Amino acid sequence: MFKPCVMIPVYDHEHAIGDVVDAVLAHGLPCMLVDDGSKPSCARVLDQLAAAHPGTVVLVRHAVNQGKGAAVLTGFHSAAQAGYTHLLQVDADGQHNTGDIPRFVALARLHPHAVIAGCPVYDQSVPKLRLYARYLTHVWIWINTLSFAIRDSMCGFRVYPVAPVVALASRCSLGKRMNFDSEVLVRLFWDEVQVVNLPTRVTYPSDGVSHFMAFRDNVLISRMHTVLFFGMLIRLPKLLARKWRAA
Repeated sequence: MFKPCVMIPVYDHEHAIGDVVDAVLAHGLPCMLVDDGSKPSCARVLDQLAAAHPGTVVLVRHAVNQGKGAAVLTGFHSAAQAGYTHLLQVDADGQHNTGDIPRFVALARLHPHAVIAGCPVYDQSVPKLRLYARYLTHVWIWINTLSFAIRDSMCGFRVYPVAPVVALASRCSLGKRMNFDSEVLVRLFWDEVQVVNLPTRVTYPSDGVSHFMAFRDNVLISRMHTVLFFGMLIRLPKLLARKWRAA
């Protein structure tokens, strides 16, 4: 059985989320909105979207902000309870090219046990500092997996098989904020879940809202890389054996 759902974590993106939801629904997929403690003006927009599309748009809500990772994990548990087999994650700010949703879904159907990970193709709107800073994370991900299988661990446009993520979250504590996207891919890779990379256009709207907190999130990401590095050392024999089998 292949039963996908689109999940969008939302925190104060009331100006963009309506267009994102409309674009998702144009592809005939059900949509789950996870409100991560948004302010009242955004909460009202989300209530209106759910009311306008009963049965197609489902709204799940955190009473207070817990972080993007926590919102995504809430989406996974809700999806599992609803019987969905795959979760297509899209960011709420309009950066992702929702026209590529059919490509992601088709690849997920072809590789149902894999993560289909978006690999960003940027235009001139991308801030150069962010672009260059991403490579620091790329290098650590390649070190912590002993592999180039994950081309970009930070893009939030991806399809997950639900069961492996729920199982992973039940046995270890995953990052609850901006450290989630990278950590979950590395740990799924360690669990021998295949990662299929799919190039996709990503833009940065001039009026985009970023919730990246430079000090807090950089500390969390640095800590994540450190923990993953020691986790890689523990798994080193297994990872090396896996490389030799694939050679």
